[in-house]
Amino acid sequence: MDLLPLFEWIDTSMLADISKAYGGVFAVVQMFHLLSLALLGGAVLVGDLRLLGVMMRDIPSEIVVRNTLKLFNVALIVVLASGIFMMSAVAIKLYYNEMFWVKMTSLGLGILFVYAVRRPLLLSYDHNTISALVLKSMAVTSMVLWFTVAASGRWIGFS
Repeated sequence: MDLLPLFEWIDTSMLADISKAYGGVFAVVQMFHLLSLALLGGAVLVGDLRLLGVMMRDIPSEIVVRNTLKLFNVALIVVLASGIFMMSAVAIKLYYNEMFWVKMTSLGLGILFVYAVRRPLLLSYDHNTISALVLKSMAVTSMVLWFTVAASGRWIGFS
C-alpha cells in the first residue's frame, strides 16, 4: 500500500499550513516534543535500569515500573501529537527519508512491545515470580527499541 497520497494530503492540510506559516508555533511545539522525548526516555531508562538491578534496588521494581509507566503514557501522547504537527510541515520530504521510516517502524514496535508485552506482564504478576532472565531481557529489549527510535529520529535531520 502506497502512503504517498496520505503524505500529500497531510502536506496540504490546515495543520501543515499552520506549521509552515508560523515558525514560532513550530518552535514551541518542537520544544514540547523534545521535552516529552526526554521524559519518555527517562521513564524507559529508570524502569529498565531498575529491572536490570542497576539502580533503586531498595524500591520494589513493581512500584518503579508502575510509576514510570504513568510518565511514559503522558510523554507518549505529547510525543505523538507534537510529532504529527512537526511532520506535517515536511510530510513529502519525510516520505522519501529512510530514517523516518526506521523511526516509525521502531516507534510502532516500541509501542507494541510496551502495551502488548511489557505492561501486561509487569503489571499483572509479582516480579519475584518472573524469571530474572525474562526481566533482564525485557529491559534490554525495551532500551534497544527506544534507543533506535531516538537515534533514528535524530538522524532524520542529517539524511
